[in-house]
Amino acid sequence: VSANLGMSYSICNVLSEAGVPNVSKWVPFEIDTLNLTNRIANKMIRPTTIPQSLDDLKIEQAIAREALRLSFVQHKDFAVSLKGIQQKRTISDTFDQKISGDTIVDMKKLDLIVGSGGVLSHAPRRSQAMRMLIDSFLPVGITQIAVDSIFMMPHLGVLSTFHEKAALEVFHKDCLIKLGSCISPIGNYRLNQELLTYSIDTKDAQYEGVLKSGQMKLLPIPKGQYNCILNPIKNIDIGFGKGNSYEGNIFGGEVGIILDGRGREISFHSSEADRIDQILTWSENTNEYSKVEDNV
Repeated sequence: VSANLGMSYSICNVLSEAGVPNVSKWVPFEIDTLNLTNRIANKMIRPTTIPQSLDDLKIEQAIAREALRLSFVQHKDFAVSLKGIQQKRTISDTFDQKISGDTIVDMKKLDLIVGSGGVLSHAPRRSQAMRMLIDSFLPVGITQIAVDSIFMMPHLGVLSTFHEKAALEVFHKDCLIKLGSCISPIGNYRLNQELLTYSIDTKDAQYEGVLKSGQMKLLPIPKGQYNCILNPIKNIDIGFGKGNSYEGNIFGGEVGIILDGRGREISFHSSEADRIDQILTWSENTNEYSKVEDNV
């Protein structure tokens, strides 16, 4: 959460901090800088307006990605270990020394991301909210993704100070929407290189396949807990060390399970036409938007 990086009166702060290129790279169609900045400034002047067309929605969600990314960077900068304190070390720590003042956010240990806010809660499709969270936070390994149903988490926080049990019950039953899980391997690899094989067993189907670098895949697995086997190649890490396999549980959700082979520094094609095709392919593979380009 960052008060200065929002989607209403402070939306131009996001544009200023991120820069036009970082916002426009997420827009899946050609748009000039003046047109883009005018649309964003219009949102600042009229913050209660909602997107009137699919293009407007895509622009709003493009800048939302950067707002979330910048807020997370700011959060990691704040969440640091204390500086200047004396730390007790063992001999094994000699080979894994960390400087005091480093961020304490370890993406490999982060197993749940919950998004809240109007642009996430009111996205026309839950898959759009899931994609925004994945693109912004770049989770590593196996991470559950959830969203606040109708932006009620701040209100439940206030309620919890008076009636903790009621707030917790509403949170689990009406607030938290489990979208699914994201599998994000990391490591050094070439484009279109095979990263891992996967096998997920549900009551209705068996999902098996290969994830290649640069790919995104959506497995429409509903809410529930399922047995999963992931076998990465030797130099790929899925959160358990390079080349180490995983056999255990994974959670489905309203969207399903997304396999993200784009790496944690997403590379966009330099050509405008290729970049647009790249984004449209990711969108189609994750059921982000309707194929019919109608008004919202």
